[in-house]
Amino acid sequence: MKRIIFLLIFILCISSAFAQKPRARDLGVPFNGSTGEFNAITDVKGVEVGYSTIISGSGQNKVGKGPVRTGVTAIFPRGRAQKFSPVFANWYSLNGNGEMTGTTWLTESGFLETPIMITNTNSVGVVRDAVLKWYVDTDWYKGEEWWYTYPVVAETYDGFLNDIYGFHVKEEHVIEAIENASTGKIEEGNVGGGTGMMCLGFKGGTGTSSRIVAIKDSTYTVGVLVQANFGRKLSLTIAGVPVGKELMDTLNNELKLPPQSYRQEGDGSIIVVVATDAPLLPHQLKRIVNRVPLGIGLTGGIGTNGSGDIFIAFSTANPDAFQRSDFAQLVMLANDEIDPLLQATVQSVEEAIINAMIAAETMEGINGNKSYALPHVLLVEVLKKYNRLKE
Repeated sequence: MKRIIFLLIFILCISSAFAQKPRARDLGVPFNGSTGEFNAITDVKGVEVGYSTIISGSGQNKVGKGPVRTGVTAIFPRGRAQKFSPVFANWYSLNGNGEMTGTTWLTESGFLETPIMITNTNSVGVVRDAVLKWYVDTDWYKGEEWWYTYPVVAETYDGFLNDIYGFHVKEEHVIEAIENASTGKIEEGNVGGGTGMMCLGFKGGTGTSSRIVAIKDSTYTVGVLVQANFGRKLSLTIAGVPVGKELMDTLNNELKLPPQSYRQEGDGSIIVVVATDAPLLPHQLKRIVNRVPLGIGLTGGIGTNGSGDIFIAFSTANPDAFQRSDFAQLVMLANDEIDPLLQATVQSVEEAIINAMIAAETMEGINGNKSYALPHVLLVEVLKKYNRLKE
């Protein structure tokens, strides 16, 4: 045990020295499946992710002034340089106490025509409007004069740490997230739309993971990004271990709620974005996105009444599928070959949630409300206790 603890402290020091937060696998948390190079949604070629993180102020909340703990996340399926380049997509809601705009047309058409934006509950409107203006300013529709579109904007509630009724997300923050979008390694934890989020009794936020699968002679990637803000501490499960039960009396969230509050323990939400380069059509992507709850369940989520659990999946294959008038020639994976992708989705969702919690740092927000980071050393001790780590 001492050797494990020493190794963990060493890893944390090295990560800090190089300004890179440790991830779940760095702590020895065991997961199934093989990851991509970055173990991120950006392992799917072309996918770009950008953030705007807004943190300011401390102490008593003054509506409109803060403290502010929020942000915006932007995800481009084919990268922002591609401009208008629709991808096949579909979506699913486990529990609908939340919002993801644009899904009506997505269901009807089978295409995702826009980037995916994620923010806090009260900023969906301003983010949607800012994206539309950005389309105009950048000629997103490549010279078309009579275009219409329905931006996809999702949310989770950060009002226990953030001055959510102060409406601090502005157009410039949306543009910042868009312009910061890039491939490769991406930040996790208290960043972007996940800045002020809490998860399974500890600090939550943004997390990501990926899996590589072989199907016959081809190799495909599944990548996931989550904005995790859900669940009861008692339910927290990591690698099959009841971590929440073991840490029930450790670093509990400090929420100074008003006397009349409807918040129930476990209320919150999770947004999940699944990307793949496998050639899947919309009905198959529905099958993919329907498996997201299985990954959430492995971490302890049950889709409570007060939770908005909304998910979207897209495929970057078939780049010429969208046509205004011509016939499109498509490639489709056989349904009998889809199981590895279903499994990869479940595995990636589970790990992305835990990565969000591992990367998240303790945060104090409005009125001294505080959400504590999942303690790495204690986590290792608990996993060791249940024989989930090697000597």
